[in-house]
Amino acid sequence: MIPIKDNIPTDRFPLITVLLILANVVAYVVAVSHGGSLISGPDAHEMSRYGLTANAPTVKTVFTSMFVNGSIAQLAGNLLFLWLFGNNVEDSMGPARFLGFYIAGGLVATGLQLSLDPDSIVPTVGAAGAIAAVIGGYVMLYPRARVLTLVLVIFLFGVVEVPVLVMLGVWLVLQGVFANGTPAYIGQLGGIVFGVLAVRLLATRRKATPPTAAAFR
Repeated sequence: MIPIKDNIPTDRFPLITVLLILANVVAYVVAVSHGGSLISGPDAHEMSRYGLTANAPTVKTVFTSMFVNGSIAQLAGNLLFLWLFGNNVEDSMGPARFLGFYIAGGLVATGLQLSLDPDSIVPTVGAAGAIAAVIGGYVMLYPRARVLTLVLVIFLFGVVEVPVLVMLGVWLVLQGVFANGTPAYIGQLGGIVFGVLAVRLLATRRKATPPTAAAFR
């Protein structure tokens, strides 16, 4: 299943969402260029340079860890969902609040992960915690939204409308594949919970969910 677009229109260009996507791409390219491969991602040395470890956290790695992804597949999946849902969440609260919301979501997810495994020496990287907050915020704002999705089944394919809660389940399955252990996965769940709660305080605009068939024309 490959999500294409949702049925909630936006009024403003999602500047922060686009800049966050670019920041993740640039961070990945920089990490790979110093060591690693495009497909498998940064090597162990670069992961330790940019990743956050429980036993040696720094201000630098607290933030760099949220922008360096472990592989091209993880990067592509994370950014696809950020683009799909970030534009509407940004539209609901404005660019400045959205940026703070995104960073705070990443910090909450990472903090929860490290608290569950405080002796870990494995570097934590990935944008999934922050994006989890974005998805949680979107689901709270638009629980009845639908996502136009390309479905591939062996040699057949088609485009169908999928409820956003189903797409949330797809994202959770993907994170189960990419998450580096149970603490990381729980941290991402914490990001979703943060998004659900925080969006109530930050969102100033919420649109009515339009009729699905009309919205996708």
